Amino acid sequence: MVGVRVASPDDYDRVIAVVDEWFGRPVSSSLPRLFLDLFWATSTVADDDQGLAGFLVAFVSPSQPRLGYLHFVGIRPDRRRTGLARTLYEGFASYAQGQRCRELRAITAPGNRESIRFHEHLGFTATAPVANFNGPGRAMVIFRRDLSGDLDGALLP
Repeated sequence: MVGVRVASPDDYDRVIAVVDEWFGRPVSSSLPRLFLDLFWATSTVADDDQGLAGFLVAFVSPSQPRLGYLHFVGIRPDRRRTGLARTLYEGFASYAQGQRCRELRAITAPGNRESIRFHEHLGFTATAPVANFNGPGRAMVIFRRDLSGDLDGALLP
């Protein structure tokens, strides 16, 4: 049984301790402490009997209040393909729609095929790689998901 709850700043140490291992490469630099210090109330943590099962770091943009941004999702390898990531995304989509957001966005590296497939499966559209998006030589794929047509605020298959 997995329990999902709102994150807290105290969750950062648990998340950062496993994120590189879960991804199989160094990704922790993309998740500085400030995200859970400042955006914990819009982020979620999932726990099961083995401990941390997953997390989602997301927020509603203060500069574009109709935009929800999903910054980082991590699922423990043995919990992948169980629907947990979808559950975390749907929870944030519902929250964002309740905040009158009309769109969700996320980004990934062009070579991250698994992330691209996952987001497209959840109804996001992906751009072609945007050159220099994260600085010189750092292209990114941008995902967009329109929330204005969702009747229940959840992501549709």
